[in-house]
Amino acid sequence: MGKNQILQKVLNIVLWLTGIIVSLSVSFGMINGTLGLPNWLGGMTVASIAGWIVLATTLLGVILAIIDYFN
Repeated sequence: MGKNQILQKVLNIVLWLTGIIVSLSVSFGMINGTLGLPNWLGGMTVASIAGWIVLATTLLGVILAIIDYFN
């Protein structure tokens, strides 16, 4: 394995983990009320639902990525 391939794999892992951390941060912020939406877009109710959707899809993506890695 060449030096560029190793660097590419490490960079891919770092970027993937960064995306997961950001997604989890946003979802928990929306669920807990730290991040919200204006009232004309549905307010905290819609933000909370969107937060749960982001959380569920993020966890599903992590599980599928792990399954794909080991297959």
